[in-house]
Amino acid sequence: AVDGGKSMATTERLGPSRTRRNSHKNILTRIRHGQISGGGLSRGTEALLQERDQQAKWHGIPVMLQRLYDSSHLNSDLSQIHSIIKEVASCLSMEAMSFVTEDRRTAQESTSPNTYTFDLFGGVDVSLQHVETEAYRANGLVMSDDLVKDCLSVLYNCCICMEGVTKSLASRDDFVMFLFTLMSNKKTFLQTATLIEDILGVRKEMIQLEGIPNLPSLVQSFNQQQLANFCRILSVTITEPDLGNDDKHTLLAKNAQQKTNLCPSHSEVNQVALLNIPGFIERLCKLATRKVSEASGASSLLLELQDWYTLLDNALVLDALMQMATEDAEQSSTVYHPLESPDESSLVTSPLRHSLPQSMKIVHEIMYKVEVLYVLCVLLIGRQRNQVHRMLAEFKLIPGLNNLFDKLIWRKQTSTHVLHGQNQNCDCSPEISFKIQFLRLLQSFSDHHENKYLLLNAQELNELSAISLKANIPEVEALVNTDRNLICDGKKGLLTRLLSVMKKEPAESSFRFWQARAVESFLRGSTSYADQVFLLKRGLLEHILFCIIDSGCKSRDVLQSYFDLLGELMKFNIDSFKRFNKYVNTEEKFQTFMTQINSSLVDSNMLVRCIILSLDRFESQTDDVRVVEVLSECSLLSYMVRVENRLTILFRLVNIINVQTLTQENVSCLNTSLVVLMLARRRGKLSFYLNALREKEYTEKYPGCLLNNFHNLLRFWQRHYLNKDKDSTCLENSSCILFTYWKETVSVLLDSDRTSLCAIASYIDEAYMDLGRDFLEV
Repeated sequence: AVDGGKSMATTERLGPSRTRRNSHKNILTRIRHGQISGGGLSRGTEALLQERDQQAKWHGIPVMLQRLYDSSHLNSDLSQIHSIIKEVASCLSMEAMSFVTEDRRTAQESTSPNTYTFDLFGGVDVSLQHVETEAYRANGLVMSDDLVKDCLSVLYNCCICMEGVTKSLASRDDFVMFLFTLMSNKKTFLQTATLIEDILGVRKEMIQLEGIPNLPSLVQSFNQQQLANFCRILSVTITEPDLGNDDKHTLLAKNAQQKTNLCPSHSEVNQVALLNIPGFIERLCKLATRKVSEASGASSLLLELQDWYTLLDNALVLDALMQMATEDAEQSSTVYHPLESPDESSLVTSPLRHSLPQSMKIVHEIMYKVEVLYVLCVLLIGRQRNQVHRMLAEFKLIPGLNNLFDKLIWRKQTSTHVLHGQNQNCDCSPEISFKIQFLRLLQSFSDHHENKYLLLNAQELNELSAISLKANIPEVEALVNTDRNLICDGKKGLLTRLLSVMKKEPAESSFRFWQARAVESFLRGSTSYADQVFLLKRGLLEHILFCIIDSGCKSRDVLQSYFDLLGELMKFNIDSFKRFNKYVNTEEKFQTFMTQINSSLVDSNMLVRCIILSLDRFESQTDDVRVVEVLSECSLLSYMVRVENRLTILFRLVNIINVQTLTQENVSCLNTSLVVLMLARRRGKLSFYLNALREKEYTEKYPGCLLNNFHNLLRFWQRHYLNKDKDSTCLENSSCILFTYWKETVSVLLDSDRTSLCAIASYIDEAYMDLGRDFLEV
């Protein structure tokens, strides 16, 4: 949260700083010479500094630094050095706190003159010296924890106010590795962790966890609170950095990058290093699922914290408050687990009693659970996914989260409460972040994996079996193989609990997007009739249609997630189409629905694909009376059965994408257009569709452009999907069309024989051939 407001303020602050730097150039030179020679500053310099101090508003910082230099020698008095450091820390901490809590002010108002002066006169360098040399003194004396702790705090405060300091420290690999060794000391852990977190956030190169001395033993030495803190650091080391350039996210760029980077990325190597630490995943699961001892009055937690969120944007501030409360409790001889709430009585006599909200411990744990869930989520979508899945199942992550759902993850909130800021769904508060991270984890856990049935309880699994039995279809193999010792317990499973809160969510809530994605992931993969009916019986289809047609929802992200979920729910399912027709029972409703679909095919094309695939299957099942009835009555199927409508959709799909703009988000448009043409090829109508595209080109007066673009797209498709690293099963499972048929159809369309009626080349006049060919040759 601190970094978000740092760069602009720092940039603005450089203006006046240059003037000050130039005006004190001689003093700075003498200080640097003193550092090199070890002689410190002369008494004459001290007098000069004192004389200039009041005029320059240095607040005595240069004089304090001179005293620090003079005291910094092999036989120095640690108590004297510590006294000076504490005095400096007090001076700088107020500016750091102001920078954190007043980031809404303009950059000029948020300047940090004391921190600037401290750095200008070599304060950062001398602090580094004391951290590195005083931590383990040359004569073998025991580490001076308090001195090192205050030096680290001084460095962190400098990093908060001056990004240049952070970048300078980040460039020193030896110092970064040294900091990790300091984490083994519990007394300096908090200050070390917060400094490392800030430094790693600005490093150009990702740190290699394997390079940390004795990493497994270091991690195993952490208590649960320290491990949760460490997850904040790990999140930077296992996630590929976002380059912030949209061009880098195109599939063309990603494929090119994969060709040049044949070795695993730094983040992938770091993920493996973590998985090799004995007990690491098990401890994270325990952290993620441990219950919170809520004190009386905790139901008003959010109301109580409303005025605290601005202050607590910085994790260091919250951790410092919690450390003070913990130390106070220890002084009162009250012992409690680091992640359990202390007895309220232990805070009665605390000086923080009137400033620290009573339920702060709960928010403290929620903030850490966010980081733990994030690390688990990243590992779950990495290359070691199957290994992580087995471990998460074994350590009962899902049942544990299910037990936390009502009391912590999705607690009831009073209708009058307003979350941080004006937007109820901003992600600034720990509570909001926790919910979103939880939903992302569910999405990653369920997506195309047989362990998705762990989200249900025994009764719900039996219900799935009964649905299959009634429909006279075999049970899904993954359902049969589900270990019932690892599933959810209680009256409801996690999926059912999620559906309940999903249907109560306000229309414009951003949670709807993540909720829909999580539920959709349960349906993705090979289509399961029983899974669909299970959700249909809980009113999911009607809820989705209400959101699309009647709720007035304008968010494209939310609508896209509901289109995708609706597609998975309706695909090949005759009951879904009957329910659709029952809900969309007027022409007005149907037109509203189609307007939403046609307003953005990038968002809705997955639903369109499912409708077309379902129609194709239903047309081959006309011996079933129920199918014939739905085909004749369902407005959606009647719309899609008309060839002109499918041609219009095909034309738009091919026209809104090209190879240079293909991303993971819109490549589905290309695959949907291929589905249309594959089904046409099955029925011997491929040439009809290609000729229709050619006529459309001439009608629009740009002959060759559309078909050349489609030709290029298909050439890219071959390079992308026929790569040995690509998993083609997703295309096969989602369409129920063998991947060999996908490949054959693309080859037929790309045939260079201009006499073939199924080759795109046959429908492009020679004068317009090969438009835009060069870009693929890069």
